[in-house]
Amino acid sequence: MFTGVYTALATPMTASGAVDYTALERLLDAQLKAGVHGVVLLGTTAETPTLATHEKQEILARCTARAAGKVKIIIGTGANSTVATVENTRAAQAFHPDGVLVVTPYYNKPNPSGLIAHYKEVATLGSPIVLYHIPGRTGLKVPMGVFEKLLQEVPQVVAVKESDYDMAHVMEMAVRYPKRIDYLCGNDDLFPMYLSVGASGIISAAANVFAPAFVKIYNLFREGKTAESFALFAQLYPLIKACYLETNPTCIKYMLSKLGFGSASVRLPLGVISAEHQAQIDTFLAQVDKNLII
Repeated sequence: MFTGVYTALATPMTASGAVDYTALERLLDAQLKAGVHGVVLLGTTAETPTLATHEKQEILARCTARAAGKVKIIIGTGANSTVATVENTRAAQAFHPDGVLVVTPYYNKPNPSGLIAHYKEVATLGSPIVLYHIPGRTGLKVPMGVFEKLLQEVPQVVAVKESDYDMAHVMEMAVRYPKRIDYLCGNDDLFPMYLSVGASGIISAAANVFAPAFVKIYNLFREGKTAESFALFAQLYPLIKACYLETNPTCIKYMLSKLGFGSASVRLPLGVISAEHQAQIDTFLAQVDKNLII
């Protein structure tokens, strides 16, 4: 159901911190031109926790109007409150997404019965669910036995965005559920490794800047040109790593600002990146093949 390169769309802002809707639309158009297979709206990279309700609605209205029928659309609706997650999902359904991205509740660290009940509540609304597993941000690593029970009891979970760096866990998920779920890479720097164990694609923050390259990496791999795919990834690897010199999306938004998509502004509690990291990124961008960036 979810295959290919999905860009976790950033939210361009003006220097004063207001959402730059014009830059947002141009950024989305650039993603579509690059050939991405889908976009994720209101994910982590969008700085969703800092967006007001009216801003979220405007972002969804503008982006779905522009992308509907061209690529698949996933909307992030997860929160650490089940009631809020259900409300967010119901609001998102007004924009007819292909699926909703629901992170495992953060901070609460739910026990197994609570986690399964959480996803069951969201599932009652009927939208296909992409479960977002990112222990580094949520503080919750879902044990394999809990995943097993969850996938058995909540058939609406059709995909997992996996952002765990525990490769033993990644391998076990890939081996256990190749036909049950779409397994999506959530770590830009491990994209070829995920493809090699059967991942159906990637939800990528770095694709905001490097969408043409990520699409080409994916397509080459699917064509059986694995060596060429990896060689292109290796060429891009220093810039992929540079996207995470500081907390996402601070570096990506700095890169986007250098390309004319809004300012480098992020909303507190995130702050602008250091002068040292700006200089590193400037050097990398000056050297990159311009065909690999939007």
